[in-house]
Amino acid sequence: MENIEHRTSNIGHRGDRRQGFTLIEILVALVIIAVLAGIVGGNVLRKPAEARITAAKVQIKNLQTAIQVYRTENGFVPTQQQGLDALVREPATAPVPRNYPDEGYLESRDVPLDPWGRPYIYLVPGRDNLPYEIISYGSDGEPGGVDDAADISSGDS
Repeated sequence: MENIEHRTSNIGHRGDRRQGFTLIEILVALVIIAVLAGIVGGNVLRKPAEARITAAKVQIKNLQTAIQVYRTENGFVPTQQQGLDALVREPATAPVPRNYPDEGYLESRDVPLDPWGRPYIYLVPGRDNLPYEIISYGSDGEPGGVDDAADISSGDS
């Protein structure tokens, strides 16, 4: 009986030898986290231009989708005079949509700006015989350009 009591009294005491982490283990973990953050952060910081170009392409696709829904429901796209604003507010000028939805055609109540903080250009008709075209002039805000200053157009896709 004495032997059984001795065994049961040791239950739960196995982990008592080591409670928590040592300072060295914590420092090693922090160094690993810092190295990983540096690698990931460095890659992100080196490619902000690519991220903005991708964001502009995604926004243009979203605007195209909204215009396609607008056209499907109304039989026409917003005029150049109505602009992209027709996707968030019912146009007052002709042609006026038949049943304009209360929430508009975009998730927000404002037309987004391009990633460089400028309004998208909306052309009706678009270049190259397109019914419409949505354009961002890139980082420089001017037609033409290369790299992140190049035009991004709905006609490119």
